[in-house]
This record gives sequence, C-alpha cells and structure tokens, in this order.
Amino acid sequence: MATAKKTTAKKSNAKELGFEESLWDAANKLRGSVESAEYKHIVLSLIFLKFISDKFEGHRQALIDDGKEQFVDMVPFYTQSNIFYLPEEARWNTVIKHSKQDDIALIIDTALHTIEKTNKSLAGALPDNYFSRLGLPSSKLAALLDTINNIDTLANECDMSE
Repeated sequence: MATAKKTTAKKSNAKELGFEESLWDAANKLRGSVESAEYKHIVLSLIFLKFISDKFEGHRQALIDDGKEQFVDMVPFYTQSNIFYLPEEARWNTVIKHSKQDDIALIIDTALHTIEKTNKSLAGALPDNYFSRLGLPSSKLAALLDTINNIDTLANECDMSE
C-alpha cells in the first residue's frame, strides 16, 4: 500500500514538474530576444490561446458525439456552456499549422483579435498586434509554439458542477 502511494505521488509530481519545466523551457526560448518582464505576457497569451482552443475543440467534439454536428458553428451552443466560440483562424490548430511561416506573429495577432471580436466579454482584454510589434524571429516563435503545444492545458481541470 505504501509503495502504491509513493508511485502515485511520483506520477503526480512528474506531471506538475512537466508543466513547470514546459514554462521554464518557454521562457528560455525567449531569452536574449525580449526583456524578461515580457516573458509572462508572451507565454501566458499563448497558453490562454491553447487553453480556450482545447476547451472549444472538446466541446465541439461533444456536440458531434451527441449527434448535433449541425450546431458546431453556432456561437450559442458554446457560450451557453461558458466556452468561447473560435472561428477557424482563431484556433490553436490553425496557429500550429502555420507556425513555421515567416508571418507567424501576424497569424497569432489575428487569432487573438478574432477571439476578442467574436467574444464580446473579452473586449480589450487581449493584446493588440503584440506579437507583430515584438519583432521576435519567426524561428523563436515557432520553437515557443512547439513547446506550448506540448502542454496539456486541461490536465488539472476540475469539475465546477460538483
């Protein structure tokens, strides 16, 4: 019994360290390119984008699984469950698909702008043309996106209905 608890604790710690290590790796990707005070704005914006995309995709798949595929592009079917609706250009998968392009900063800015435009509750909350103004090399942004892509943003999600 004690061995099982130790194994479970080690697995739990490994997950937490994995997330922390991912954040550290993300910060390291930015070293020398931007001021360290900017790291949090860059990394948290991208993690937010991935998180709401993961939530959107999960809800979208649930609609399909429930035989409601005709509703997957209707905003109310997301907002009623407190999920942000994301048009194609605002989804994490779209950003990742184009992550190796030279205009990746513009693609990220477009995604954030579209999220804000589509979801009025976020008006003024997301950075405007932030990634384009940073002047980060596309290769650094691509590496950062790859790192964040490996984060399971829903791993520690709790059920708020309980």
